[in-house]
Amino acid sequence: MRAFNLLAQLLRSVCVLLLASSATVAARRHGPAAPIAGQSMYLAPSCRAHTASLTDFGGVGDGTTSNTAAFKSAVDHLSQYSGEGGGGAMLYVPAGKWLTGPFNLTSHFTLFLHSDAVILGSQDMAEWPIIDPLPSYGRGRDKAGGRYASLIGGSNLTDVVITGANGTIDGQGAMWWSKFHSNKLKYTRGYLIEVMHSDTVVISNVTLVNSPAWNIHPVYSSNIVVQGVTILAPTHSPNTDGINPDSCSHVRIEDCYIVSGDDCVAIKSGWDEYGIAYGMPSQHIVVRRLTCVSPTSAVIALGSEMSGGISDVRAEDITAVNSESAVRIKTAVGRGAYVRDVFVRGMSLDTMKWVFWMTGNYKSHPDDGYDPNAIPVVENISYQDVVATGVYKEAARLEGIQGAPFRGICIANVTAALSKSRKYPWTCTDIEGVSSAVTPAPCQPLQGAHDGACPFPTDTLPIDQLVMQQCAI
Repeated sequence: MRAFNLLAQLLRSVCVLLLASSATVAARRHGPAAPIAGQSMYLAPSCRAHTASLTDFGGVGDGTTSNTAAFKSAVDHLSQYSGEGGGGAMLYVPAGKWLTGPFNLTSHFTLFLHSDAVILGSQDMAEWPIIDPLPSYGRGRDKAGGRYASLIGGSNLTDVVITGANGTIDGQGAMWWSKFHSNKLKYTRGYLIEVMHSDTVVISNVTLVNSPAWNIHPVYSSNIVVQGVTILAPTHSPNTDGINPDSCSHVRIEDCYIVSGDDCVAIKSGWDEYGIAYGMPSQHIVVRRLTCVSPTSAVIALGSEMSGGISDVRAEDITAVNSESAVRIKTAVGRGAYVRDVFVRGMSLDTMKWVFWMTGNYKSHPDDGYDPNAIPVVENISYQDVVATGVYKEAARLEGIQGAPFRGICIANVTAALSKSRKYPWTCTDIEGVSSAVTPAPCQPLQGAHDGACPFPTDTLPIDQLVMQQCAI
């Protein structure tokens, strides 16, 4: 773990633009003027004309006083600047431990955490409202029915930034994990951050720890950037996925370090008949320079909830240690839709159970109402330039669907060094594809000839053209 901690510190140093001494922040008006010495800086689609501190609204950072009312009052007050011509607003969270229940953000808004600020999720379950299940899921993920609100949320927002000088958001999830394991929860656990039906959301330069379940969950949203974020959870903690874009378009995830009890990144789009009916895909997603530790799950997963469809996913420059699989596609009869046009290149992996894993029989369903004729299509999947050491199970486990094989798989320039020699280092059923320069030699369904290179798009996605400004607090 010492190496992981050092790597986390390195990423923090790279991602934080300027760790400066904190300035006294009172309610004030300013424009995007040139920064003065000692100010913290952050990148955002637009700078804010108004700034206030949580203490201006009665916040007490002693780690025991509830600040739920203070956060809600602050956002409510600053929302007056969220309209056209209002200039937007920033809420500054100073050094301290700020205990709170869930609260929602507003548009044209920045939540900025001082380097020594810690937002703590309340341990009082009465502070966590029950909200409706997502329409594309039909029920909660843990339980039928509703779900607890996420710690930081918002819906129908535009231009929202959660950032800081690497301050911390701590979900204090141990209580939730214990209740989940002992089946004492009536509703599905909330997440650390969830934004719904929103456009232009930036989450950067913060550390997220001990989420009750998923950490970052943008859903039904577009133009999402998650950059320079550290996510930490015990590797045995249940469902503590790192970053889960869900029915989202134009997403950029880069320079993140994740230690998780579940998938580090999981791309989703709804569950069985509910996701099919909602019909909103996840598409045009790029993942770069991700570092992941996830002994029981995937570095990058697609699914299993993918019933709105997943397409045009591009991942490159990925590092993982002690993780179950590098890329996993999870689906099942009843999901319908598709996973197509997935491009991965440049992975450095150590201590893996499998390098690649595809599952066409994941089985998990929201209820018995799924359509057994809703057969998912998996096609055009490319993996190249991958080096894996310490692979202790198989190079790959690729299992499609009988009568609906996964097609168009391309694997090139891949070396998977097995920790023990195996007679059958690949498991392949109901798949079709090609390979080149792969060690150990792939299974027969992947031995079709090709020119030695798998496709990877050369065009630039619109999310890479999102203009960011340098802003001072």
